[in-house]
Amino acid sequence: MAKIKITVLKKIDPKKIYKNPPINYETGKDFGVCSHFEEEQEFIVDNCGEIPQGFCLWAWRDIFKDLSVLAYGGNFPWFKKGEIITCCTDGVRPVSFLLKRI
Repeated sequence: MAKIKITVLKKIDPKKIYKNPPINYETGKDFGVCSHFEEEQEFIVDNCGEIPQGFCLWAWRDIFKDLSVLAYGGNFPWFKKGEIITCCTDGVRPVSFLLKRI
């Protein structure tokens, strides 16, 4: 099984998606961008089933299927071999990731 490098490409500000961004009902404020990741942050996955320390569980669940394909030697015909760009499914403040087999 191959190692995979995960790079945080882009955090999307809800104000760029919504005319009236959703409000966090616990705080009464706009959600803002994802606070869990920093752009260009990197993680290495040695074992496909183990989430890297500090990685968001929600995002991990979302990207795991793509990560698994790369870890087991598969490729996506619409991307360079050994790579894919994918994202978490947070509909308010999504984050895009580059997965690369190393």
